[in-house]
Amino acid sequence: MSGISDYLAKELRIVIDRPMGSKHPDHGFIYPINYGYAPDTVGLDGEPIDAYVLGISKPVNQFSGKCIAVIHRLNNNDDKLVITKGGKQYDDEQIMRITNFQEKFFKSTILRG
Repeated sequence: MSGISDYLAKELRIVIDRPMGSKHPDHGFIYPINYGYAPDTVGLDGEPIDAYVLGISKPVNQFSGKCIAVIHRLNNNDDKLVITKGGKQYDDEQIMRITNFQEKFFKSTILRG
């Protein structure tokens, strides 16, 4: 997994390129949460590691928070970080429900520290 689990429990800055309420440019679904990437990281797909931001109820351009989990996709090489403010905790079921708008297309598991 190329060290993505190393980000667990770390504070990270996330650049939001798909703010809450925006539309996916290719697939047409609406983002119900803020979604972006961690600059200066590289995932297995060769791109910066993507991140779901939980617990914010308005669109933002950037966010700093704690990585509480990693969504490890078993049938895709694009794992996702799960970031919250102040390390607010969500259980695995909550994370999968909140991210289902996109994760329903993949088989995945939640990794924790």
